[in-house]
Amino acid sequence: MRLFSNHFRLGMTQPQLDFVDVPVNGDIPLFVDPFAIATRQDPWSQECHHTILSFFDRVISAIRGDRLDEALDLLRYLREPNETRLGLSARKPQGAGIGAYQSQQLLQALRDSSAVKTGFLNSVEECELMVEGIGRDKISDLTTNVIRSNLVGYTVDQCHLFGIPTQRVALAPQYCRDTGRWSSEYAALPVAQGKPILLVPKAIARYDPAYNHQKYYRGFVLNYLQAEHLNAGSSLVHTFKNGRRTVYKKDLEAKYPCTKDFLYEFSREHPDVLTEYREAMAKVQSLGVDYIVGEKAENAIAKALTKAIENIPPGGDHATDYHRLMIGIAEFIFFPHLLHPVKEQEIHQGRKRIDIRMENGAYSGIFERLHRVRHLHCPYVVFECKNYTTEVANPELDQISSRFATQRGQFGMLACRHFEDRARFVERCRDTFKDGRGLAVPLDDETLKCWLSKIGSGHRNDLERDFTNLVDEVWYS
Repeated sequence: MRLFSNHFRLGMTQPQLDFVDVPVNGDIPLFVDPFAIATRQDPWSQECHHTILSFFDRVISAIRGDRLDEALDLLRYLREPNETRLGLSARKPQGAGIGAYQSQQLLQALRDSSAVKTGFLNSVEECELMVEGIGRDKISDLTTNVIRSNLVGYTVDQCHLFGIPTQRVALAPQYCRDTGRWSSEYAALPVAQGKPILLVPKAIARYDPAYNHQKYYRGFVLNYLQAEHLNAGSSLVHTFKNGRRTVYKKDLEAKYPCTKDFLYEFSREHPDVLTEYREAMAKVQSLGVDYIVGEKAENAIAKALTKAIENIPPGGDHATDYHRLMIGIAEFIFFPHLLHPVKEQEIHQGRKRIDIRMENGAYSGIFERLHRVRHLHCPYVVFECKNYTTEVANPELDQISSRFATQRGQFGMLACRHFEDRARFVERCRDTFKDGRGLAVPLDDETLKCWLSKIGSGHRNDLERDFTNLVDEVWYS
């Protein structure tokens, strides 16, 4: 299948891209995971999360209030989101989504659910655990539909970032959180083979979404029941000659079949087990082990990016090439801590521009501690890219500090080719920080190539210490 990156000749592979590199003529078996969205702290994900909560609360409230026409009106615009190219179709994109003809079935499934009737259901992802007829594919499609306007904005930013051509196309209805209504609009999206494409951030796409009723049942519910039967000395307990006692899971499965109604009743009686499951899934998310980008190609990518750095000469004639390369390098090195790059964002009514702005989505590490522990506000991280033949100095440092603001944050990186006197520039960064004008850290070719070398040799985990040292070098004088 021809990938999006190849079709639009981006010259980048998945680890360098913030979005899922989908095939333009088929589906990829990935799902949008609302739990991944809920657990992320970056501004874009939190905005999506609030929209999903708003929609879900309105639907559940309408059903519980017996306002079924209102609930159906909310559900009727959920359709097969073929434009994302995510799903399980074998050939052409067609989706296994909700669709208008299934809206009544979805309403019936929610209406019949005890978890909905009692108000026990707290999130859309919990439908996978406790509502019959609603699985990962429908939850993914529902989520995609509800956050369509957010995905449109994201796609527009990515097209601007890479200069991807777009066409004005009619969009499926978009949900408005403020009004609780759906409306049809037009937008400029990339088009391949006559069909628009909606890009999805790879940070929220999963082969195996976090909430899975079989995983919950076998890994948490049965474990609890094993301990409960052992403590009670029930008839399911088997005692061996050496005195060891056990309860076989196959016996528990026979006594407590895995139905979603059972999982609801169990969760209502033992909410601590559901909480434990949610916390365990959040831990998995924070470790980043479930991202679609693996380590297989990292060595080759790291070597290619190192060579690319060496092949771009310093100077104004190659400033655009350096800027574009830094976008891919920043995504490759800093994901999933920093994500959603935006190029040349205009500020101050267009009088100034930020070369690259990324959202801070860190769960842990220095980028998370800057805000939580060191109290440096940094929902975004800005990059200024200077492909100079000479050394950067105070004017460039003043420029990046002028990009800091209350909403954007107070942290950024000044990327340049080299330093003749790096210690002197660090002192200038310290002066800026002490004056309360924000924290800027230097990022030269030597540092980048060192980090790429570590990634290429399988030591990506070592970078956290390097990131921290880079910050501490300026923070502590």
